[in-house]
Amino acid sequence: MAAKIRKGDTVQVLTGRDKGKRGEVLAVTPTEGRALVRGVHMVKRHQRPAGMNQPGGITEKESPIQLSNLALLDPKSGKPTRVGFKLLEDGKKVRVARPSGEVLDR
Repeated sequence: MAAKIRKGDTVQVLTGRDKGKRGEVLAVTPTEGRALVRGVHMVKRHQRPAGMNQPGGITEKESPIQLSNLALLDPKSGKPTRVGFKLLEDGKKVRVARPSGEVLDR
């Protein structure tokens, strides 16, 4: 099965506390149905000092977010869009933005 959201895509959050935020997908774990998005779903973690080179304290980092709460952005309009698939003449399968028909794969 082809993935609708992949690493490097720009997505928008549809629901939750970060609704409306946009960011780049850093990693996708399809088995869990989650993605890591830059600057979205930030959580605070308490870090214990690890020797002389790494200080302790409270750090903030991204946490995975459900794929169902994300929508890919249409390159033409910049709005959230659904994703479809299309076969090109050379037999290659590509992702397509539903409203505009714009090809999403580079």
